[in-house]
Amino acid sequence: MKNLVGRPGSVSGLILRLGQCAFAAAAIGVMVSAFGFARFTAFCYLIASMGLQVLWSFGLACLDIYALTRKRDLQNPVLVSLFVVGDWVTATLTLAAACSSAGIMVLYSRDLAFCKHNPHLPCNKFQMSIAFAFITWAFTAISSHVMFWILLASV
Repeated sequence: MKNLVGRPGSVSGLILRLGQCAFAAAAIGVMVSAFGFARFTAFCYLIASMGLQVLWSFGLACLDIYALTRKRDLQNPVLVSLFVVGDWVTATLTLAAACSSAGIMVLYSRDLAFCKHNPHLPCNKFQMSIAFAFITWAFTAISSHVMFWILLASV
């Protein structure tokens, strides 16, 4: 049970963390390049949560690289419990930010037709950034699920 795909210190875990980091950075980059994103609190929250996700994922990717190069086992119960809590926190923040931003986009693009009446507003960039945030959340949810099962197996 301890040899799950995405476990810490494995190539699949490194790929999962790099995917989280890359999509979170893409969400930040696209949102920041969109003019006027700072007027919406949900979009600022998305930037903040994606920033935390980039830091968390990059840190764990560096730890995976270290474990792979030194051939170390990272499946210590204390370390895995830290990974579980960190993944749960970042997954919750990422999902909340993506959902709140998506709610704003539904309100403005469909309900109020704000995007149609204001062609200078980059709604496509907002939507792309939100999609990247949801992909980031999916990677984080997979990672937290794997870490949870590893933690249960090690107890």
